[in-house]
Amino acid sequence: GSGACAMSRLLVKPGVADAQGRIHHITPESAGWSYVGLDVYEFGPDGQFETDTGPRETCLVLVSGKAEIWIDGKAFGSIGERMSPFDGPGWSVYVPAGSHWRIVAQTACELAVCSSPGADAKFPARIIAPTHNAPLTRGTGTNQRHVRNILPDDAPAETLLVVEVITPGGHWSSYPPHKHDTDDFPRETYLEETYYHRLKRGAGFALQRVYTDDRSLDETMAVENRDVVLVPRGYHPVSASHGFDLYYLNVMAGPKRAWKFTMSKDHEFLGW
Repeated sequence: GSGACAMSRLLVKPGVADAQGRIHHITPESAGWSYVGLDVYEFGPDGQFETDTGPRETCLVLVSGKAEIWIDGKAFGSIGERMSPFDGPGWSVYVPAGSHWRIVAQTACELAVCSSPGADAKFPARIIAPTHNAPLTRGTGTNQRHVRNILPDDAPAETLLVVEVITPGGHWSSYPPHKHDTDDFPRETYLEETYYHRLKRGAGFALQRVYTDDRSLDETMAVENRDVVLVPRGYHPVSASHGFDLYYLNVMAGPKRAWKFTMSKDHEFLGW
């Protein structure tokens, strides 16, 4: 061959913003799976967008900026205070299936639209304020990272799970390696997962490996600012390079709404 390296099918680079400001459009069809969807939009001040959720429940995560939100014509007010995802927990909005939502940006805004099947629409729309996802710290030493549970498995939703993590430069995250690709509750649950990565400096890179015990899947990716990594199965650890703090937004969903994982046997001695 030419020596050119084919990019991993699990690594999705941001596109040039379309007319709506969308830079990512990941659907179950494009990802080759059944549950998780993720769109990312960038709006200038006064930029606006509206759409229907259809049969999918949705979590609107304001990665940065301030905006006004309407759901089914009802004003939910102005939300957002952080101008960067590294500035602390943010604001999100849960929107059930069968709803219409609209956003009008008040500042430059970055919006992640996380979705998964939720046709029963059992839970009403609600604001998820920063106080609901105060950071908790996991790990010790260079395995320490800061987790913000936006839509954990004990919060009302049908299939959707959403979490943000800040990994300081030089630290590991989603580590020790663990997997959730087997529908065997309560031991393990099958959850598809996306990682939306943001680097604090806007430059540099992190590394993410997605691999299975039998290595039938084994891909290691250099992740740059605004890249998405798809995790259809297997272990999926992340390493943030020295000097480059990393943020990622995880969207997970599967047939059972619980986060139950299995650790890599090689790494069990480390403890969670």
